[in-house]
Amino acid sequence: MLISNLEIVPGRQVVQHLGLVQGSSVRAKHIGRDIMAGLKNVFGGELKGYTELLQEAREEATQRMIQQAKGIGANAVLNVRFSTSSVAQGAAELFVYGTAVVLD
Repeated sequence: MLISNLEIVPGRQVVQHLGLVQGSSVRAKHIGRDIMAGLKNVFGGELKGYTELLQEAREEATQRMIQQAKGIGANAVLNVRFSTSSVAQGAAELFVYGTAVVLD
């Protein structure tokens, strides 16, 4: 499955447009990560616990989008975008979406 943030793939032609596909993952904060984040706010530096949390959420959401695309017969998802939003106190959704297509 080809995944791209481009609207076209150079050298390939879209032969069928299958529509919007999406995937999401909602994650909650972890108390241990919150404690470390508080310390990093004082001393500075990367919040590695949150970086890992977001990476896991992106991967899970992307896999869900790919499964939906495969289910409708796509061999590529183009114009892929990521979005995040707060859904509850201490929880956020990572949302990925794109256009499912069949490439030649």
